[in-house]
Amino acid sequence: MNLTTLQTYTEKVLQGQDITFAEVLELISLPDRDTPLLLAMADKIRQHYSSEEVDCCAIINGRSGRCPENCRFCAQSAHYHTGATVYPLLDSEKIIAAAKKAKAAGAARFAIVTSGRSVAEGPEFDAILQTLARIRQEVRIETCCSLGLITLHQAVALKNIGVSRYHANIETAPSYFPSVCSTHTFADKASVIHTAQKAGLRVCSGGIFGLGETPRQRVEMAFTLKDFGIDSIPLNILNPIPGTPFANNQPLSPWDILRTFAVFRFILPKALIRTAGGREVNLRSMQAYALTSGLNGLMIGGYLTTDGNAVSVDMQMLHDLGRRPTQPQV
Repeated sequence: MNLTTLQTYTEKVLQGQDITFAEVLELISLPDRDTPLLLAMADKIRQHYSSEEVDCCAIINGRSGRCPENCRFCAQSAHYHTGATVYPLLDSEKIIAAAKKAKAAGAARFAIVTSGRSVAEGPEFDAILQTLARIRQEVRIETCCSLGLITLHQAVALKNIGVSRYHANIETAPSYFPSVCSTHTFADKASVIHTAQKAGLRVCSGGIFGLGETPRQRVEMAFTLKDFGIDSIPLNILNPIPGTPFANNQPLSPWDILRTFAVFRFILPKALIRTAGGREVNLRSMQAYALTSGLNGLMIGGYLTTDGNAVSVDMQMLHDLGRRPTQPQV
């Protein structure tokens, strides 16, 4: 591909036209030496449709371990021996304290994430509702959650207490999903997304790169999210966990990761696309490039079972880039 073609594809997106699958395959196949040009064009698209703000979010592992699902990347699956910490649902005060810490660090939104296939209706789900309502009222930060395969009744209840988004990753492309998990299907993933949307919740959905998928399947994943109408997309990179089937996966190069970030922006020009788990391990000294490759979101403060950068390091990175964190809209 020459520079003229890259500029043509960029102008096409800037003019509000959709880029095609075949065109994106050209972009994701660019060699490393041309990738900085791709990143610059992706960020030009971000600047056109977005602002200089970076949407920072934080999560808490509200219930950990003993998950009956067999996602082959996950430290919390009961199918594997990973040494992950196991505990029941945290009490409200501990979760609220974490939300206050997240807001003070610069997060605009805070999410409760629980291990397991679902959270049954009853005392545990009611406790989560009460905690989320208190966070919104007392902390004044936007609230999100990821509780697995929820029912429509649960989705409506979450919407009614002011939850901003429901998080439900599709993890990977539909064509590769059976290689990642066999205890639930891609159709199950799609169903929970549609259920949340039916209740009026905005859905945050993304996935993980480095699971063994091909570049074409990364493009397939992006177009699937577009078809689902997803406007908030967390992009994780596999941080291999000893004891899981993917523990010895070959890591992606930083340029592979950044090319993938960039093409997501070409496909989803108006979306909130954030870099999340695995960026510290996989991008290393090139983490700032994520925010110059079209991304406008950042997960801060660590992940479910692994640590992240010190928040001060991430805030310094935003400052150095001339970017600023989004303020909570509560």
